[in-house]
Amino acid sequence: MAIASPALAHAQVPQLDTVRTVGKRTLTLDEAVRIAESQSEAVKIARAGVDRAHGQQWQARSQYFPQLNGSASYTRTLASQFQDIGGEAPAVDTTKPPAPAAPCDQYLRDPTATTDERLAGLEDASRCALGQNPFSSFGNLGFGAKNQYNLGLTFSQNLFAGGRIVAQNRVANAGRRTADIELTAQRAQLQLDVTQAYFDAALADRLVALAESSSVQTENVLRQTQLARNVGNVSEFELLRAQVSSANQRPIVIQRQSDREVAYLRLKQLLNIPLDEQVTLTTAVDDSAAANAALARMGVGGDTSAINRATVRQAAEAINAQRGLLSVAKAEYLPSLSLTSSYGKVAFPLNGLPQSGEFRTNWTIGVAAQMPLFTGGRLRGDRMVAQANLREAQARFDQVREFAALDARVTINNLQQARAAWQASLGTAEQAQRAYSIATVRYKEGISTQIELNDARILLEQAVANRALAARNLQVARVKLALLSDLPLQSTNTAAQAQAQQSSQQQSTQQQSSQTQAATQQSQAAGQQGTGIPPQ
Repeated sequence: MAIASPALAHAQVPQLDTVRTVGKRTLTLDEAVRIAESQSEAVKIARAGVDRAHGQQWQARSQYFPQLNGSASYTRTLASQFQDIGGEAPAVDTTKPPAPAAPCDQYLRDPTATTDERLAGLEDASRCALGQNPFSSFGNLGFGAKNQYNLGLTFSQNLFAGGRIVAQNRVANAGRRTADIELTAQRAQLQLDVTQAYFDAALADRLVALAESSSVQTENVLRQTQLARNVGNVSEFELLRAQVSSANQRPIVIQRQSDREVAYLRLKQLLNIPLDEQVTLTTAVDDSAAANAALARMGVGGDTSAINRATVRQAAEAINAQRGLLSVAKAEYLPSLSLTSSYGKVAFPLNGLPQSGEFRTNWTIGVAAQMPLFTGGRLRGDRMVAQANLREAQARFDQVREFAALDARVTINNLQQARAAWQASLGTAEQAQRAYSIATVRYKEGISTQIELNDARILLEQAVANRALAARNLQVARVKLALLSDLPLQSTNTAAQAQAQQSSQQQSTQQQSSQTQAATQQSQAAGQQGTGIPPQ
């Protein structure tokens, strides 16, 4: 009876360097990380936080320097309280000659004039003065001026603030360092998420190829068994068993293909690639050299000390910020001293624009002090709040440091476990391959049954799947340990999705194994009942 040869069976089993070969875009691991960093919304938000913290530094630092402001204004007076000063003008006496026109000083004569000329000049100047409004000259001083132009400069400089400015700068500097750490942490978390998504997709490719290969093998066995049944070389039990095995493999292939589609969609979402675009992954799940090169290009160091974790450093900067805020609250009790100066040019032209000679100068300089005398308990409340915030920040720092130490030990343990599982799976896959080859020869020679061949195929499929899964876990564990110093303690939603994807793949592998074993047991029971052999 014809059966697949060991060489053919070995060729049908997917090798560990199999990758998806259909797609328009090819991606290596480091290319995926680079694309994700340029497209990630979380990284953009963190960069905006860095810019905001930098701006807050400028705001706090500006209080050290003098403040100089310029101003310019124009005012048009429509009605003034000074326009009616002096009462109504007296009625014009038509029996007397009109008063001479202003200015009145022009009628005064010099000492060389005759006495009559000087007396006539004094009389004309007197008549001129009596005929004018006595308050008309106030218009040059701005009282009721219809046009007013004002140009000014104001200057202020803090001389003493009780340490408030220094403390505010400490708070701003701590905020800038916190923002820098947050940007580094978001980049590290993104690198880990992309690595998990990338290797999840690569693992899904491997499992799809494995399921499709097993499906092809079961169909070949079914076709050969059908031919042998037609010539009477095998029993009906053998044909039923081959039909059940082939039918049970189809749902597994469908499930694997669905898992692969979900894994690729999640990877495209992280990279902001159109979901309809096809992608080819070129870094195999067990390619340690490519993973090491990607880690080197990421520039990671693998520091596992708790004090250097990003979250712990942020907690330390939070303590510095709260200390600065406490100093600000204490500085509110002390007086503040500042130097101020104001320089201005004003003009009140009667008509049109002012001339250069019409501007008058106002220039003042002064020192201002401010001291809180009674605030109803507000300053005491501010200080109590700042002290409580400082104690809370210190407690959170101790708590986060303990969690970071525990997380580092767990990450190291996970890496050791993944490495041990990978090494164990390597020998198991080789042994399963050898066992399947022997089972194929035994079945071909008629020494063993199809049940034995099917069991060997199931064991080989499980071994290869476990090896691929162990390779994925090892790569992710290595990347996580390398990024540990910059990773936040809490996992993001994308990391949780990666764990859910891994769990789904593991459950799918277990489901495939249980379904195939159940079908084998049912076939064995059916064969024993058909031949009159009591079931065990």
